[in-house]
Amino acid sequence: MLDGSVLVLNRLWQAVNICTAKRGLSLLYQGHAQVVLKEGGTFSTFGFEDWKDISNRATTGEDELVRTVSFKMKVPRVILLLFYDRLPRNEVKFTRKNIFERDGNRCQYCGKKFDTKELNLDHVFPKSRGGLTAWENIVCSCFSCNARKGRKTLDESHMRLIRKPRKPRWHPFIIVGFRKVKHESWEHFLDMAYWNVELDENGKT
Repeated sequence: MLDGSVLVLNRLWQAVNICTAKRGLSLLYQGHAQVVLKEGGTFSTFGFEDWKDISNRATTGEDELVRTVSFKMKVPRVILLLFYDRLPRNEVKFTRKNIFERDGNRCQYCGKKFDTKELNLDHVFPKSRGGLTAWENIVCSCFSCNARKGRKTLDESHMRLIRKPRKPRWHPFIIVGFRKVKHESWEHFLDMAYWNVELDENGKT
């Protein structure tokens, strides 16, 4: 339960991270964060004492509860940081897993979606001819398309990409498997279109 996922918002109500319930409750107790709860179509925030009162009124089994000797505490799903108004800056690591994530496990030549084990990575401009191993020259490819293209260029193989490969912009949720841990209470703060990895026109590895 304490390993559950909590969405973290900065002071401007922008999603900036996902933390464990244990970390979220710690921030709440220290006065660094408040719980965000939707009530009657509007969002309210609660400090530690107010959230403790709400938690103690919760019926058993109604919510995930952390129990102590003297009180019980509902596990929050969304918290608001009171003193942090920035967005984290970083870069997406150039890894096999992240290339699959960027391309959505879809062959960038035929457009079909495959299981990871049925895909490999292909140099758009052949490595044997000086092609770089970089975001802008590596794509997911199914075995059939990869064999067809071989060491030829796109023109030579008469093949086309379904989209130009680019370096994805970093966002904290990319690295924690967002799609697998999303809660309904997060929907307002997360535009699903955002998770179609936004690409940087001039990104370089």
